Amino acid sequence: MQPGFKDRFFTAALKVLPQHLLAKGMYKVTRSTWKPFKNMLIREVVSRYAVDMFEAENPRPSSYPSFNAFFTRALKADARPIAHQSDAVASPCDGKVSHVGYINRGKLIQAKGHDFELLQLLGGDRELTRNFDGGAYSTIYLSPRDYHRVHMPLSGRLRGMIFVPGDLYSVSEATVQLVPGLFARNERLICGFDTAAGPMLVILVGAIFVGSMETVWAGEVKGPGNTPTSWLYDKDKKIILKKGEEMGRFNMGSTVITLFARNRVKWDKAFLPGVRVRMGQRIGKIIRSSRKKPASSPG
Repeated sequence: MQPGFKDRFFTAALKVLPQHLLAKGMYKVTRSTWKPFKNMLIREVVSRYAVDMFEAENPRPSSYPSFNAFFTRALKADARPIAHQSDAVASPCDGKVSHVGYINRGKLIQAKGHDFELLQLLGGDRELTRNFDGGAYSTIYLSPRDYHRVHMPLSGRLRGMIFVPGDLYSVSEATVQLVPGLFARNERLICGFDTAAGPMLVILVGAIFVGSMETVWAGEVKGPGNTPTSWLYDKDKKIILKKGEEMGRFNMGSTVITLFARNRVKWDKAFLPGVRVRMGQRIGKIIRSSRKKPASSPG
């Protein structure tokens, strides 16, 4: 789909509008508990995006205390079966595959004719970049209709987390084609794990109106100032999450990028750009013959 006039106008407007101020305003709006207002917002989204409430743990839209509570709703326990094979890589979220492949000479594909630097995506961390250059990556876009919690593609031990401040452009299909290096420009949260496939990064990319990002171990995450902020999780803070277990969520929609080191994971043939996936379904497998001692993750 080629961007139209409205897409170009909206993207141009985002370059001059106060993105972070708009996000702060949306943060307050989506947490309003005034029943007429929050119910109106919820009804509009359910209707416009055909949200399937029957799979939600709480299927009654008007019973949610705020729009954000509805947007980050939990699903029924059996709504998303997790790929059970020991070598299977599970999708971290619901959404549409924007791109998938293998990092080539330090670059990832953002859209047709557009790529971006791994070093920039990882906040300028050169050691981390070396660990993942040549590895596998996937980018999945979450639309307003999707389930907005993010889960573990593989079981893993948390090693570190980096919050990288940045812009808050939309991550829609059109904007991704119009803003060079968008995923390396928007603010993002990089979470690093040691897994059976070696080091793994799950990156939550912020966007316009994404008021905040959360993890299950740290809650809402924001970094002070305009430079990346890092957190280490050593032996005294041992956090292990199983495959399919929730690791974070978006308060409004965005994108999840998953990275593995070279020769550790092979994507399934059906896992292609444009395909819709559901959290927990198999999207790839571990390459067992290449297992080595895990390299360092964020920290």
